[in-house]
Amino acid sequence: MLENAAIVLQYRRNMAYEAAADRAWSLLARLGQTDSAFKRDPDLNSEQRFAAKLARALILPQPIILIERPGLLLPDCHYPAFLAASLAAVEDLFEHCWIVDYAWNEPLYAPR
Repeated sequence: MLENAAIVLQYRRNMAYEAAADRAWSLLARLGQTDSAFKRDPDLNSEQRFAAKLARALILPQPIILIERPGLLLPDCHYPAFLAASLAAVEDLFEHCWIVDYAWNEPLYAPR
């Protein structure tokens, strides 16, 4: 999980592994997922996998985050609350968050 996010900085910014891993660790800490930092993808549950994807998306500055049908990404949890908490933890790292879902799920998400 840690290396999955850190590799973005190594590839895009030619950053040393230690610096990239520090940045990835800080994102995982904000998301409350440091306990799973050294797990591989098959060992992650849906919440940990979502946090890994979010950390990887936010490791570089992003104006927009797009999350498509979070219920499919988070099938085993009460995803509106988990999604809101995850986005609140990193809301200073993006300008806009668009959640694409079925129209009948619109009341589940706060405007961002």
